[in-house]
Amino acid sequence: MVCSGRLEVLDMSVTTGVLRAVRFGLKYAVHSLSGARQPLRLLWGHRELLRLLAKRDIAVRTSGTALGGIWMILQPGLQVLAFWFLLDFVLRVRFPGKVSFLDYFLIGMVPWLMVSEVMNRSLAILTEFGALYRRSAFPLPILPLLPLLVSGSIYGVVYVGTVLLLQGPVVALRAPAIMLGLMLWLVPICYMLAVVGVFLREVGQVFPFLVTMLMYLTPILYMPQMLPEPVRAWWVLNPFADLMAVIHGLLQGLPYTAGNLLRPVLVWALLLGPAWVMFRRSEPHVREAL
Repeated sequence: MVCSGRLEVLDMSVTTGVLRAVRFGLKYAVHSLSGARQPLRLLWGHRELLRLLAKRDIAVRTSGTALGGIWMILQPGLQVLAFWFLLDFVLRVRFPGKVSFLDYFLIGMVPWLMVSEVMNRSLAILTEFGALYRRSAFPLPILPLLPLLVSGSIYGVVYVGTVLLLQGPVVALRAPAIMLGLMLWLVPICYMLAVVGVFLREVGQVFPFLVTMLMYLTPILYMPQMLPEPVRAWWVLNPFADLMAVIHGLLQGLPYTAGNLLRPVLVWALLLGPAWVMFRRSEPHVREAL
């Protein structure tokens, strides 16, 4: 009788645990679906407001210059030129195989510049535009999308031109899809960074350094084969390494695995729900924090 009672208690606890896991999974799936759908709805529903904000953002950042908005395209070009001069002319880096260093570098560096600019701006976007919503009604959830739209549009143009020059018109048709895919992948990261930037101000002091270190840990300035195998094994923890492998594979025919494609998708899917819930729950407190 005692054993029977214990088995019943055990069965009930197992059943309760399974039910809780199922409820958690369903709730997580619902929030993830909202995290994927709501930003797209906001993007479409407030497209005119976002267009005006993007236009204002570019005007403010290029105010007082003779070339105006052209600087938004020239700046990434100058950044790439500086890296190219250092690595190709000064350090004379050379790659084995059919892909030259310059081609490999430019194909990976331009998307990374977009990614790093988006992440850095997302961290300060709510503070930067605090005057717009501090004392008036404003659709706050659209602001984390602004860095994506501005930087994605600018670097998208630069990237299409870069791929066109290096790989030809047929391969260049894939460049817009790659940039759009990166922008979509960055959506939950933008929402999470926007909240962190408001409530953990110290992160903003160290974040540019972390982004720079992440660039060095990602195969952009070097090929994966140039590092020892034990070091490359750790790249499974870096989704940006997988993204670069897929980009080089699609545009330059370099080998990549199914894991390179699946791991970033899994990270994106896992972040969608927490990022959206985190932003929506902190939204009422943002005005108070600023």
